[in-house]
Amino acid sequence: MQIICFEDSRVEQLCPIVHARPAYAITCASFRLLDWLRTLAKENSRSGKECQVQGLIRDYLMPIQEADHGLQPPATEIAANEDVLLVNARLVPSVQTYETLKQLIRAGETAAVIGKDNGSDFEFLAAFVTAGDIAKSTGLDPELKPLQKLQKIANDHVSSGYSLKAFQWPHDVVASHMETMNDSVNYRIEHGEYTQREDGVFVRPGVTIGEFASIHTSGGPIVFDEDVQVGPFCFLEGPLHSGHSTRVLEHSAIKDGVSLGHTVKIGGEVEASVIESFTNKQHHGFLGHSYLGSWINLGAGTCNSDLKNTYGKINIEYGDRKMATGMQFLGCIMGDYSKSAINTGIFTGKVIGVCSMLYGFVTSNVPSYVNYARLFGQTSLLPPDVMINTQARMFARRKVEQRQCDMDLIQAMYDRTESERESSEQLSF
Repeated sequence: MQIICFEDSRVEQLCPIVHARPAYAITCASFRLLDWLRTLAKENSRSGKECQVQGLIRDYLMPIQEADHGLQPPATEIAANEDVLLVNARLVPSVQTYETLKQLIRAGETAAVIGKDNGSDFEFLAAFVTAGDIAKSTGLDPELKPLQKLQKIANDHVSSGYSLKAFQWPHDVVASHMETMNDSVNYRIEHGEYTQREDGVFVRPGVTIGEFASIHTSGGPIVFDEDVQVGPFCFLEGPLHSGHSTRVLEHSAIKDGVSLGHTVKIGGEVEASVIESFTNKQHHGFLGHSYLGSWINLGAGTCNSDLKNTYGKINIEYGDRKMATGMQFLGCIMGDYSKSAINTGIFTGKVIGVCSMLYGFVTSNVPSYVNYARLFGQTSLLPPDVMINTQARMFARRKVEQRQCDMDLIQAMYDRTESERESSEQLSF
């Protein structure tokens, strides 16, 4: 069996989160969709037949896909002797998604799952296509690409017996994270190799928790992967998951649904947020109901607001589109490689692009590759060569090799985000 994870035309709605990563690599409630697909592939390889995950994504991310995730694109021709599982890369990476995809496979019949977005349009979310139905499809237009052929076969077998959810906009990641966090950490405990250190606290080897920790697991368990270090005098509240080699600094308060990637440094007060790998927020300051990409650094005293003074539902803007989120709590969405100076204040529901630098109060969305200091009357361009040099210094601090594909990504993201800067009224280069 083959598993083909594909990005569709709506993936761009998830920017800035997906500027630097395929949609299947978004972390939500401690899992990426890729993690679940690899679990499915492993389970279906036990029968003796090899099962591989393949990625069909935006061209400029193909080198990152191979280097960071070890995935290849699908073949240009469909194999007629293999079943295929098609998976939209925007699917929410939840236990429910995993179980539904597993049911599709076990049913053993061609079936498509079509969803409805927040409007009235339908979207192709997943399908299982049998080798037999592929073999019978010789009459299809030879000009169709393999994905189009598979979707066309599946569209004749739409099923209402399955339910799947997909991310439509970046704030959906925060909302889904809160909805699915408990299920995800409980799955980890049940299926992972963890030792119960104390009631509700599950760890892998190398974990240290400093003295005088205040641990609360009535709302959900706390799960730490290898070599997580927690300093003394920390407040920890579940559900909470931390990837390997992460450091929680002394006097931190990490509470109510936080997912930390690997090799993160975290401090201050953090609540209900997703923080991707290699990001630093190690000083005092509040972060709540937010999503931070990788290689971000928040300066000391940086805080965000996640609640309006009116306690009303929060609206958010993506480009020139304003929409109601239906969420009372929503902080910020920050793209990879962006950074804040000391005492930066980020207003409720703000979206910050990739590779930008923030100073003062962030009262509006920030495009990518911008020095944002409106408080001081200054907003200027951050050229890609500056960010490539900054990337080299960051990587060296973490003993990570800077590869050509990393440098190429910085340039590619700059080129792709030019329209963000052109359409922003706040810029004066």
